[in-house]
Amino acid sequence: MEIKKVLNRFYVNDMEKAIKFYEKILNEKCSNIFKYSEASLELATVGNILIISGSDEALKPFKDTQATFLVDSITEFKEFLLNNGAAIIRDLKIVPSGMNMTVKHFDGTIVEYVEHKANLNWVIK
Repeated sequence: MEIKKVLNRFYVNDMEKAIKFYEKILNEKCSNIFKYSEASLELATVGNILIISGSDEALKPFKDTQATFLVDSITEFKEFLLNNGAAIIRDLKIVPSGMNMTVKHFDGTIVEYVEHKANLNWVIK
């Protein structure tokens, strides 16, 4: 059971502008970008920042989530979290990047857990 990467979540309405800004400020290129059509969102990663873009209405259900943890085994984390005082907000679900769930930790922090699938269909920039 391992957390491979922690991503800070930034919510925006203009993906193109956000990518340009964070590429400049971090001096890193956007490593991937994809549409999450089911939620009317677009996601991109620049360094340790996960940029989530959409309308205010589309972003609303996700804005309380404070970070994304990329993990090696989401099912192992689910069991561990449930045994350690966490509550599942959104249960395991197949998403464009693999599988995710959203969890409220015992201290009230809300975190998305993601296990990437091997063959991602992301647009690599």
